[in-house]
Amino acid sequence: MWLIVLLVLAIAFIIFATAKLKLHPFLALLLTAFGFGLLAGMPLGEVVKSVNDGFGGTIGYIGIVILLGSIIGSFLEKSGGAWRLAESILSVTGKRNVPMTMSIMGYVVSIPVFCDSGFVILSSLNKALAKRAGVTLASGAIALSLGLYATHTMVPPTPGPIAAAGILGADLGLVIIWGLVIAAIATFAGWVFAVTVAAKVDVPPYKEGEEPTLMPSLVDAPSPLKSLLPIVLPILLIVLRSIALFPTKPFGTGVALQALDFLGQPVVALLIGFFFALLLPKKLETSMLSGSGWVGEAVLAAATIIIITGAGGSFGKVLQNSGIAKMVGEQLSTAHLGIFLPFIIAAGIKTAQGSSTVAIITTAGIMAPLLSPLGLDSDTARALVVVVIGAGSMVVSHANDSFFWVVTQFSNMDPKTGYRLQTGGTLVQGLVGAIAVWISAAIFL
Repeated sequence: MWLIVLLVLAIAFIIFATAKLKLHPFLALLLTAFGFGLLAGMPLGEVVKSVNDGFGGTIGYIGIVILLGSIIGSFLEKSGGAWRLAESILSVTGKRNVPMTMSIMGYVVSIPVFCDSGFVILSSLNKALAKRAGVTLASGAIALSLGLYATHTMVPPTPGPIAAAGILGADLGLVIIWGLVIAAIATFAGWVFAVTVAAKVDVPPYKEGEEPTLMPSLVDAPSPLKSLLPIVLPILLIVLRSIALFPTKPFGTGVALQALDFLGQPVVALLIGFFFALLLPKKLETSMLSGSGWVGEAVLAAATIIIITGAGGSFGKVLQNSGIAKMVGEQLSTAHLGIFLPFIIAAGIKTAQGSSTVAIITTAGIMAPLLSPLGLDSDTARALVVVVIGAGSMVVSHANDSFFWVVTQFSNMDPKTGYRLQTGGTLVQGLVGAIAVWISAAIFL
């Protein structure tokens, strides 16, 4: 139980240090990572290695994606492209429906795209929509975040659900069908949370000095189609890569597969998006690409996000290597909770160590030998178990989750607001997803 107590104390320290002491989140997370490791009794060398591996692994995965996404966002904002897109979208959906628009976008985009990459890509559009609609940035940001999270954790081809389906012997087609249905219900719950809770929290779309100076004049802004390309093209390439890598290999195993496998890597896809972003200004000047120009400003803005995200990765890695996830899983696996058992195990592991993918795969391994004794060994039951594990892996996103820091830093939220909205939203959405699976199991099993 000491590890659980230690985790609670660690989270409390992060909130206190950032909210009350005004400590930079990077320092708060780094100190917490070392403190947790030492107090948990980990070998000293293992603590240092975990901090370094967690930071490097997280940055290696998402660092360049954040940088390129920030640069694309800068070009969209400063050229007026994001504002042109915002006007076009709002003319169709209406100013009152920004959260619904972002929920739907998140739900669709995160089926093939990792949720953090999707949030980075769509962040500039969300800011422009919030500004043009005159609403708080928090409502659209949380709607987008929760929409992304729902399909990321429940619907293949993201790695977690695919791995769980394989471990549990579930039919991938059934997992996709049930995942889409339950994720839609969860996304609806996320949208309700966004419009009833997040919409009441005043978060400005742009920090002081950050807002583009071109508005309200849109005379020189690019067309909506031209503005859409740097956002849609990377997403399309990532989607095509996911389809190409399906076990059926719909594009064959030759040159087409190799090309899509390369072009659909998030780093490569966003680099291509960057080149299309260069077409957005009415006249591209070399000064825009300099250290003091649009690129330089975007890199500086992204640097803070990257180091905070990396520190969150360090904290998460220390938690993983402390053995807390295994301990939580073993303690909960003896409970008699039916279809709620995999949900609670996944939620416990997710909350303890931060990674949804680790929570999904670990829970699937624990549940595999328990399916028959629990009467969950039919095709439909196995698929529902995969989906309910995904729902559990959302509960909850907090300081040890890199996605928490991507959402809060790209949305101008301090950690305290992030805990209220991102952590609270993932709790609501995960619970609704689990209840939806329980009702489905009662009807179809």
